Amino acid sequence: MKDTIKKEFKESIAVKEAFLQGHLDMIVEVARTIAATFNDGGKVILFGNGGSSCDASHLAGEFVNRFKRERPGLPAIALNTDTAVITSIANDYDFSEIFARQLKALAAENDLVIAITTSGQSPNVLKALDVSRKKKLKTVLLTGSKGEKLSSKVSYAFVVPSDNTPRVQETHITLGHVLCLMVEDILFEQPRKK
Repeated sequence: MKDTIKKEFKESIAVKEAFLQGHLDMIVEVARTIAATFNDGGKVILFGNGGSSCDASHLAGEFVNRFKRERPGLPAIALNTDTAVITSIANDYDFSEIFARQLKALAAENDLVIAITTSGQSPNVLKALDVSRKKKLKTVLLTGSKGEKLSSKVSYAFVVPSDNTPRVQETHITLGHVLCLMVEDILFEQPRKK
């Protein structure tokens, strides 16, 4: 049993180290882009399914409430949280439309979209990314190695070099926490624009 535990931790560490080596500069750039979005009066819109849905909600909460600093809330929303909206869209149209229709209604010019899909295959995430492109929104993708082909369809693609779902999700939430930390540092260590 202990060998299995050690193996799981070591795999998680190895995937995160490989991810960091390939994405460090992009992490800095995306943190600055998210901070600029908030500074310019935009909001961050997140979404995903299953575990990725939980990550989207978690990160929206970190922005709206706070991460590590006492500070004003930042406008972020997870599109996977309103069951009335989700079920009405799924019932009246199709489950593949649940994020796309919300983006059409809620996304504005200065907003930034964070799409989370471990597999890169989720039809509702793909349709939402199509809407994001049509609306000319900045887009950030968090995915695993199977979703790498989506990289050309977004502004920034964080592709975890693994197809092991738990390893991908562990890296996504670590990345999300680092982005929250960096955004707070950028926005609240210097005077904020009005």
